[in-house]
Amino acid sequence: MTLLDFTILTAKVVLVMSVLLSTVPILVWVERRGSAFIQDRLGPNLVGPFGLLQPLADVIKFLFKEDPIPLEAHRFLFPLAPLFSLIPAAVTFAAIPFGDTIELWDHTISLQIADINIGILYIVAFGSLGIYGILLAGWASNNKYSILGALRSSAQMISYEIVLGASLIGPLMVYGTFSLKEIVHLQAGHWGVVFQPLAFITFFIAAFAECNRLPFDLPEGEAELVAGFHTEYGSMKFALFFMAEYLHMITISALTVTLFFGGWQLIPGLMSLAQGLGFAVYPTSLILSLLQMLSFSLKVGVFLWIFIWVRWTFPRFRYDQLMAFGWKILIPVALMNIFLTTLAIYLKWI
Repeated sequence: MTLLDFTILTAKVVLVMSVLLSTVPILVWVERRGSAFIQDRLGPNLVGPFGLLQPLADVIKFLFKEDPIPLEAHRFLFPLAPLFSLIPAAVTFAAIPFGDTIELWDHTISLQIADINIGILYIVAFGSLGIYGILLAGWASNNKYSILGALRSSAQMISYEIVLGASLIGPLMVYGTFSLKEIVHLQAGHWGVVFQPLAFITFFIAAFAECNRLPFDLPEGEAELVAGFHTEYGSMKFALFFMAEYLHMITISALTVTLFFGGWQLIPGLMSLAQGLGFAVYPTSLILSLLQMLSFSLKVGVFLWIFIWVRWTFPRFRYDQLMAFGWKILIPVALMNIFLTTLAIYLKWI
């Protein structure tokens, strides 16, 4: 790797992580205002215009708040658990393409941190490591509510990761590649959701369970577990768990867009139609790249809003309902989608 390549890679890492980390407080504000709108109340509206500075006030509070460690907690693993949740959530975005390429200073730069030819396996593998942070938090806290939340979370994630993995097999059979960049290029004419609607539905439902979001937030379950695995956490340690949850939401939304909604593709078939008619739709490659990144961001924003909307609309499942829904409904549907996809490929329908 040359010095220029290393500089470009470093710049992409810094840029992507800056955007991700700055998106978290924006999502917190959107969630608070969105929930207030759904419940017909005001929400934060005093700290700054429209309450926009409320997330900044929360950050200041987390930084200066007392951060005790319970006497019976494990002195080494208790502080490490939030990092075990945050780091996998942060690094999984590296394989997501947020654009095609961009021309800068006579250099073609790929709008993706790491173009991995097994990008889907990378995301699934690293994304599943977040459970270790939750298990460590529950065990190291030496609190019965925390360990109950951690055990719930482990059972839930094992169950719904089967759904998540099974729902990916159909799209992979259609695309014939594990590379996320190639998958986006293959959706230039038709978005993946057209051929894989069942895979999209099962994948996105399982994504809620993987992110511990309502109606699948049984590991926290405030009504019966106080706050679940992070009951004993406060200050910045709690903030790290909070950030990990929102980073998981961003990554799973970006993966959903990449697999089923064309990624950074603007409108299906637009480019080929324009080229066929002889129009120069975009005057420069830079403008095209910016439009691609804007298209990707808007699509991801739509799914992030769905996460927020579902949280404040649907009630929490009981634990037996949660497990039955995963094992008795979602897994059979995902397996049926594999069979239907195999049949469609054999009959050359797709």
